[in-house]
Amino acid sequence: MMEKYEIQKLRELPIEKVAKEMGMKVEHHKALCPFHDDHHASLTFNKTKNSCRCYVCMRSSIGTIDLAMRYLGKDFPAACRWLAGEHQIQLEDDWKKKDASASSSLHGSSAGGSHSGDDSGGSSSAKSSFDASRYARFFEHPWLNQAARRFLFEERKIDWRVVNWCRLTSWTDKKGINWLQIPYFDTDGRLIGIQNRNLDYKKKKSSSGGCCSEENVSSAGNLSSEEKCFSEGNVSSEEKSPGEEKEQDAPRFRFPYGARCSIYNLPVVKRLKPGERLFITEGCSDCWAMLSAGHKAIAIPSATLLKPEDKQLLVDIGRHYQVEFHMFPDQDVPGESLFMQLREMLPQLVHHQLPPGCKDFSEYYLLGAAAPSGSKEPKNK
Repeated sequence: MMEKYEIQKLRELPIEKVAKEMGMKVEHHKALCPFHDDHHASLTFNKTKNSCRCYVCMRSSIGTIDLAMRYLGKDFPAACRWLAGEHQIQLEDDWKKKDASASSSLHGSSAGGSHSGDDSGGSSSAKSSFDASRYARFFEHPWLNQAARRFLFEERKIDWRVVNWCRLTSWTDKKGINWLQIPYFDTDGRLIGIQNRNLDYKKKKSSSGGCCSEENVSSAGNLSSEEKCFSEGNVSSEEKSPGEEKEQDAPRFRFPYGARCSIYNLPVVKRLKPGERLFITEGCSDCWAMLSAGHKAIAIPSATLLKPEDKQLLVDIGRHYQVEFHMFPDQDVPGESLFMQLREMLPQLVHHQLPPGCKDFSEYYLLGAAAPSGSKEPKNK
């Protein structure tokens, strides 16, 4: 167990320096928030309090350790060790943890995803891993409530066959908030992550004048056990007033503890033939639209959330399956920047230009130009 003075020493590390070491570009005490698809530098750093906060997707400020935990996907002890290593801070029990890691890993894995703030024994990989067995049953018989049907079939015009293929399901929490549950599978169809999308969320202007992004706000939640055990535990659950909680406090996206949502719709890869086109989209919504338009597609999280392992996976897919990558970049600077990032690894990536007035492929699809026939919700559903 780490000593309190060691933890305090890590908390006193300059937070802007920590952010830069993790790859963030901090200018004028602001940076693009890595926890949602940020276009307006919403993450603000407070040097006096040595904390940071995104006023779009965070309900409270976080310090150096919490920032490392969220950005690196590590549990509390692992984040502390990473910070200590980066700043040459020697922890007294480092050598003990190395000796005990092998024997304690079995105990850590049996805990089934304990709270990230727990700094008891156990390896970081075991404690931070996603326990798919707890959630797999939710996708055996997917069910869509009225809010989910309205969103998918009326607003987004998604083909019902795509909804079935992606095994989208829905649920309503005890506060009456409707959530669309989006499973992530590996190429063999094994559940590896879950994204919960708030269907009652209403866009708010950020402090810098922009709107909260469409895709992939990685925000912690503290849902109760009856709400399918989605808990990360660092967000207050105090209710303010009916409706206010739904529109303001509930985040746009929630993830179960330990889940890492990287590339979406990987099972489609095994259906590819050599030389076949595979579209890369930004976010699940564009992927559903692309699939509904009759194309094979995968989705990456966003321009700000693309990790090195995701990039390597794309390279491996291209090499092993010999596919032809195509992309409709979003009509903004991050979208074009993302395309250029991908083209560095995938030189044959084909660029498709969206028509004027369409900021992403979902909007283009809704125009009807890309939508095939037979995409409506079946009557008996």
